[in-house]
Amino acid sequence: MTKNLHIEHPEDTILTGDTSFLQSIKGKQHLSMKIDGAPAIVWGINPATGNFFVGTKSVFNKVKIKINESHQDIDANHTGIVATILHNCFDYLPQTNGIFQGDFIGFGGSDEYTPNTITYKFDDIVREEIIIAPHTVYTAESDLRDAIAAPMKFIITDTPYCKFVKSNAYIWSGSYTEPNTEFELSPVVNMIEELMQTVSFVSDKEAAQIKKNVNRSIREGYALTNDDFMGNESLMHLYGLMIVLKDDLKAQCRQLNGPEAYLNGERISGEGYVMSNEFGTFKLVNRRSFSVANFNNPKFTKV
Repeated sequence: MTKNLHIEHPEDTILTGDTSFLQSIKGKQHLSMKIDGAPAIVWGINPATGNFFVGTKSVFNKVKIKINESHQDIDANHTGIVATILHNCFDYLPQTNGIFQGDFIGFGGSDEYTPNTITYKFDDIVREEIIIAPHTVYTAESDLRDAIAAPMKFIITDTPYCKFVKSNAYIWSGSYTEPNTEFELSPVVNMIEELMQTVSFVSDKEAAQIKKNVNRSIREGYALTNDDFMGNESLMHLYGLMIVLKDDLKAQCRQLNGPEAYLNGERISGEGYVMSNEFGTFKLVNRRSFSVANFNNPKFTKV
C-alpha cells in the first residue's frame, strides 16, 4: 500500500531501476478495468473530525486542503461543474465508514455517458441520481494527508441514489470457464532483465523530467528521441521494451462485466486495465491512443 495512490505506467517505473513491475507480473493478479471518468471523487469519514466529506484529490493537498463537510464548504472551495458534481455527491453518496475514491461517470437519466474521452453504454437507463466508478480505498488514523491507499478488491452495493460501476477483468487462457490467474510471459522479459544489467538508471528528479518529455511527445504527436532520455540511449531502448511487454500483457486481458466502451464511435475493450498484487498497482494503457485525447480535453482541468 502507498500514500495517495497514483497508478504508474509500467514503463515509467523502470527509469530509476525499479523492478517492482517485473516482480509483479510473475505472481497472481487482481485485475480490473480502468474506467475513464472525471473528475476523481474522494468521500468518506474525515478521521480528523468524524464527519462525512466529499472532495476531489485536493483533499490530500499538503497546503491548500479542500475537504468539504457541508454544501457551504463546496461553494467556498469549488466552482462550475465540479462544484455541481460535488453538491450531488454530498447528497447522494452513502455515508458509510471508510474513505473511498472513484471516478465520476455522470448523472442518472440516460444509458450513455462520455465523462472524459470514452463513451460508456449501459444495458438500461440509469435510474440512480449519480454514477461513480470506485477503485481505491484509504486508511487514515488522524489526517487525510497521511492516508494510505490500496486498490479496491470488493464491490460496493448500489443504493437507490448512487450506481457504482466496478468492471472486473480476467486473464484470458483460451477458455471462458478457466481463466488464468497469472500472465504468460514472453521472451521480452528476459531481454529486459539482461539489458537492465548494463543500463545507467536516473534519479527521481531526472525521471520526472523524462516523464514530462514523454507526455509532451504524446501531446504533440512526435516520436521520442535520445534527447528526451537525456542522451541515455540504452535507457530509451529499455523503455521501449517495457512498452512492448505492457502491450503483450494487455492483450491477454479481457473485460468480465460492466458497460460497453466506445471511442469515436468504435467499440473498444476500454481505456485499459489495472493490475495489482503485493508488489504494487500498475495500469496497462495504450498511451498513444488515449492520453493524447485526455491531454487535449478541457474538462475538469481545475478542481
